[in-house]
Amino acid sequence: MAQGILGRKIGMTQLFVEDHAVGATVVEAQPCTVVQIKTVETDGYNALQLGHGHLRESKATKPMLGHYRKADVAPHRRLFEVRIDNPEDYNVGDVIGVDIFEEGEKIDVAGISKGLGFQGVVKRWDFAGGPKTHGSHFHRRPGSVGMCVKPGRVMKGKKLPGHTGARRVTVKGLQILRVDPERNLLVLKGGTPGSRGTILELGKRHG
Repeated sequence: MAQGILGRKIGMTQLFVEDHAVGATVVEAQPCTVVQIKTVETDGYNALQLGHGHLRESKATKPMLGHYRKADVAPHRRLFEVRIDNPEDYNVGDVIGVDIFEEGEKIDVAGISKGLGFQGVVKRWDFAGGPKTHGSHFHRRPGSVGMCVKPGRVMKGKKLPGHTGARRVTVKGLQILRVDPERNLLVLKGGTPGSRGTILELGKRHG
């Protein structure tokens, strides 16, 4: 069975689970098409290359258009890979949808988090800051960042102010509350990375 697909975050809502309301994320996962099958013999590993999202031929580059024509499938907006154990069970052109998941199953969700711009250490790294009292001039500053003698420099990896968010984040073990194959919808318990419209990678858990 394929290990994952791509989906688009629609937004958040609430569902009642066991007589209490929980936050839930609704994801639209349009069917993905198998564009290429990779095997240990040809590529060194077993995987499916899947296409997601429709793309007009006029918008595709010539190399990618040739790739799609070789597979005899329509151009897609995105290409991605999922690992598999049994490549012989698939054919180019097969369609994979949300029916690979089941209600109650836990999956891993990856996506690009919201970009927050340049932020200080309190917001970026949850620093405690200084005294919140009258007369203090040390509320949200990072404090000492280096040494004056040895090694006399700022160490690599020091948590400092900087650009926050807009990076790949993986949330593990999100439970599937609802699966709607007719409308290509998944309802996940809890939040997922990114804002509305973010493309998410939905993958089965290993082990």
